[in-house]
Amino acid sequence: MKILVTNDDGITHPGLLALVNAVKPLGEVTVLAPDRNWSASGHVKTLHRPLRVRPTQLPDGTPAHMSDGAPSDCIALALLGYFDHEFDLVVSGINPYANIGDDVTYSGTVTAAMEAAIGGLPGVAFSLDSPIGLNSQRDFSAATQICQRVTMRVAAGGLPRHTLLNVNIPYLPLEQIKGMQVTRLGLRVYRDELIRRTDPQHNPYYWIGGEAPTGQPDEGTEVGALQAGYVSITPLQMDMTAYNLLPELATWQW
Repeated sequence: MKILVTNDDGITHPGLLALVNAVKPLGEVTVLAPDRNWSASGHVKTLHRPLRVRPTQLPDGTPAHMSDGAPSDCIALALLGYFDHEFDLVVSGINPYANIGDDVTYSGTVTAAMEAAIGGLPGVAFSLDSPIGLNSQRDFSAATQICQRVTMRVAAGGLPRHTLLNVNIPYLPLEQIKGMQVTRLGLRVYRDELIRRTDPQHNPYYWIGGEAPTGQPDEGTEVGALQAGYVSITPLQMDMTAYNLLPELATWQW
């Protein structure tokens, strides 16, 4: 099996190395990740400038490639022929924070897996629900084991075309994780605010800030699963049509 690995936190992030080590025993691994942090970049397709790719190494010496494009660009480059071989599966992560609810539209981790689904391959996005501020002290050991198990299962069973899995892992020791739940998207609660400041030339500029988002822990959602100590596995599809609205819209006088 040929596995393509990427992330949205950049080629040097420890979560990428953890995911590479998780899937190495499962097949031939190729790494193509952004050369910088693209968190919350969303689903990007870079068309207004050329993309560059350079060889590099991960901290343990694993050969890799890095691009100045977004995570979804990295997947597109690989699937469109940058490498001299095709791939069977794409995995993305391990993101240091959960990607739940509407996060899936912002997350470079998830949208890299979406690009795989668009390209006809199974895609899996992995995120770890760790507290903010751990940085290099973050422990990916349990998440590595979970990533390996999920990847093995997807490799064995496959996924329907144009679908992907969004996997969120509680930040717990492996023995304290209660199991895995198949979930639906939950409600992400954002507390964004616009922060206005002025530069030395007295020109205004703005930050989108505010408190860290939370979630509504409804039963059956990834938010509820994480709070209860379970890994959440949420299947996503690229067809975003609101089918329940079609009959009503058909009655409108357009």
